[in-house]
Amino acid sequence: MTADLTLAPSARRRLFWSACGGIFVFGIVLAVLGVLFGLPEMRDRLDVNLAQQGDIFLMLFLGVFAATLITGPVFDSFGSKTVLASSAAIVAASLVAFSVARSFPAGAAAAFALGFGGGGLNTATNALVADLYTEERGAMLNYLGMFFGFGALFIPLLAASITHVLTISQLMMIAASLALACALAYVLLPFPPPRDNVGFSIFASIAASRRHAGVMLFASLLFFQSGNESAIGGWTSTYVGSVGASPRVATWILAGYWAALMMGRLISAAFVNRIGKNRLVLTSGIGSAAGAAILWMSRSLGMLALGAVVIGLSFAAIYPTTLAMAADRYERNAGTIFGLLFAVGLLGGMLFPWALGHISQSAGVRAGMVLPLIGAVMITILVLVIAKKKPAAT
Repeated sequence: MTADLTLAPSARRRLFWSACGGIFVFGIVLAVLGVLFGLPEMRDRLDVNLAQQGDIFLMLFLGVFAATLITGPVFDSFGSKTVLASSAAIVAASLVAFSVARSFPAGAAAAFALGFGGGGLNTATNALVADLYTEERGAMLNYLGMFFGFGALFIPLLAASITHVLTISQLMMIAASLALACALAYVLLPFPPPRDNVGFSIFASIAASRRHAGVMLFASLLFFQSGNESAIGGWTSTYVGSVGASPRVATWILAGYWAALMMGRLISAAFVNRIGKNRLVLTSGIGSAAGAAILWMSRSLGMLALGAVVIGLSFAAIYPTTLAMAADRYERNAGTIFGLLFAVGLLGGMLFPWALGHISQSAGVRAGMVLPLIGAVMITILVLVIAKKKPAAT
């Protein structure tokens, strides 16, 4: 896919802001369960233990994974309007379903649908922005990622501020109304036609891995980064609660992580062109390893908060900048390539929170929190391999 240079600046800005709305909703999708399971009554409500909590996170990311297998080719073949409108509507419906769930099977089914809708938004918004700004991908994808942070921060801030005012169901309904508003906006807004009308194939993303073997290095990096983000976003409040903090304090610390992630993406967007994409990801990988180590080893609330903030700042640039690096190398069929990257990456998103839940059930949450540290070390190694294989475009 290549950018439509005939688009007027106002039309380009309108499409970018529509993508920001979609990624905002995706931020809500990935943050909401981590916030809810930081409240003890949520596990009571669904009658689940820590291992089953991990299973519900697995279903969420399995839904995201399923969506990414098909969203890229659909985007390339049928356009962004179809993907964005339908995905936002699915998110709204699944949030309503989760608000009334009272059992593990109902919660797991709603989580899968929630992830499926969110996965469509994630792939489509990133592919749309990468297509619109071929000369500024690094900066614009980081700006887009900042709105993911806004969405992810919105839910913990809302929960921490008005925990005693709203019920869990009312919190979910507020989130659902925002997703529905996005769906309606996508139906009404004009979008450009498909760039590459090649016909839909569920195997297109898989075939891309054979044509472009180097994509798998990027996908492997995103495997660990997606796993890290899902583990930290989903389990931080539970982990902080396990050391004796109140649900309100645990939620504020989680909010600090999301706020740091958002601010980190704003900073990254400003500096990526100065220091280069490859160096930015390398520095971020090292920083995330340091933050994960602080979080894992700490017992005081102050140090736990510091670890969460360092991780958020460090995580910020890795995902969007890695996408920009991949888009620089593989411009053709960007939607399909992005679908492949997200699909492989989200295997980590599925496995990390699931594994963390089962480790926590048997050995404690602290033992499970070593996973993000391992992931950060692997990210650092992989970006060095990518740089050695071929210099990253800057």
